[in-house]
Amino acid sequence: MRLFLKIIGNSLAASLLTLAASFSVNASDLSQRFTDADGDMVADAPTDPAKWVDPKTLIFAYTPVEDPAIYVDVWKGFLKHMEAVTGKRVQFFPVQSYAAQVEAMRAGRLHVAGVNTGSVPLAVNCAGFVPFTMMAREDGSFGYEMEIITHPNSGINTIEDIRGRSLAFTAPTSNSGYKAPSALLEAEFNMVADVDYKPYFSGAHDNSILGVVNRDYDAAAIANSVLKRMISRGVVEPDSYKTIYTSGT
Repeated sequence: MRLFLKIIGNSLAASLLTLAASFSVNASDLSQRFTDADGDMVADAPTDPAKWVDPKTLIFAYTPVEDPAIYVDVWKGFLKHMEAVTGKRVQFFPVQSYAAQVEAMRAGRLHVAGVNTGSVPLAVNCAGFVPFTMMAREDGSFGYEMEIITHPNSGINTIEDIRGRSLAFTAPTSNSGYKAPSALLEAEFNMVADVDYKPYFSGAHDNSILGVVNRDYDAAAIANSVLKRMISRGVVEPDSYKTIYTSGT
């Protein structure tokens, strides 16, 4: 199902300004580069307008949950909309990792970004990222599920069967690709990484999915929104994997 961002011109313009922040600190969780005088847990814009960032070209990046090359065409319509709203040229910047995206924003090379759930706290505290909207479907619904998948011939049918086997995560900052599944395994199944199973980090959800299909990993924790898109593009077949766990939305 096609995803879109609801953007209101004034909100976008205001949010762009808040990506630049002052260098004293009042909030314990934020980098010392920033202030949070209003207590909303995100960086404040500088009180001096002369310190606001006003680039001629806005750089946009989307979190690399899949091969970044895929997004160049996907985001064309949104970039044109942003140009119309802001009156500025907008350029897509393909980042190769979650960390690279946060670092680019921290360094001032990235102005607007779609950030994965797990990286939001890091981006807010270290890069001055100000979340102001979220992705949704055209009917207003939103969300996805974390799935743990395996190859149909792996011999794994339940979570407990992963004991002694390999499990692919995506990156330490990913919610569905690491934080949620690792917490689930430890809390509900008493399974600890490097003790009860061998963890690997694939770098992206599509890497984990292909790793299971090609039997490089015994199982993988992934966002099923990525899996559905890969199936719709014919990258993987529905019978090339099986799901042994699905989270709530």
